[in-house]
Amino acid sequence: MLKSILVSKMHKTNLMLNSSKLAKHIPLTKRLNRQLLSRMLEQHGMIYVKPDKGSQGKGVIRVEKIKQGYRYQNGVKVFTFISFSSMFSSICKHFGHRQYLVQKGVHLLKYNGRPFDFRVMIQRNPKRKWECTGTIGRLAHPGKAVTNGSQGGTIYEPSVLLAPFANKGKTAAVLRSMNRITHVTAARLSQTYPHLNELGLDIGLDRRLKPWILEVNTYPDAAPFSLLPNPKVIRTIVAYGKAYGRHHRTTCTKAKRAP
Repeated sequence: MLKSILVSKMHKTNLMLNSSKLAKHIPLTKRLNRQLLSRMLEQHGMIYVKPDKGSQGKGVIRVEKIKQGYRYQNGVKVFTFISFSSMFSSICKHFGHRQYLVQKGVHLLKYNGRPFDFRVMIQRNPKRKWECTGTIGRLAHPGKAVTNGSQGGTIYEPSVLLAPFANKGKTAAVLRSMNRITHVTAARLSQTYPHLNELGLDIGLDRRLKPWILEVNTYPDAAPFSLLPNPKVIRTIVAYGKAYGRHHRTTCTKAKRAP
């Protein structure tokens, strides 16, 4: 039962919304229904539809209101519709029996025309204190709206992706801000679930460099961290994991290493 609760994105979102420090970094997220989807598209122009229980970017759909009607992207396929009804009928075919959420879209920064975000890893260290052990930049696969390495994304040092938008001082400040948000998230969730030992936060930046928590993973994959130039990061993640009984795989088969 506990594991079932913790994989629910809506449940984790509701817990974080109880923190005023976190609420301002969480895009509006609700359980999907037809009326809400229509209203949020009218208000925001672009939203994401995602399964309440899922990982690796599977099932995440980007939906937009455009001049000619509506458009959504699922994987590399893009579908365009004149009416909301025809779009909604089509998108429902992807849902099956799973519950879906609708999340206000964040216009992520882009590098070489492709959106990117960050995965921040936080773990209990040997002293049982929360410690941010690594951050990777994730550049979306060409033609896809999601950045996940499992969807063909490319792993970068965060500073490389931020270089066109911030100098070294500002980049350091942004990374510190993401770490602070990650620490507050770990503290908040572990209040309710003290058995938690690790989290992986997906954090996106908008054009003002404001961090947005896109998702929180309670069973994060460490393998993409093995693609960073500094091997100390993955070694630390693996060592901390062993201390609390988690065996992290270190072979990354789907994500690409930055050129």
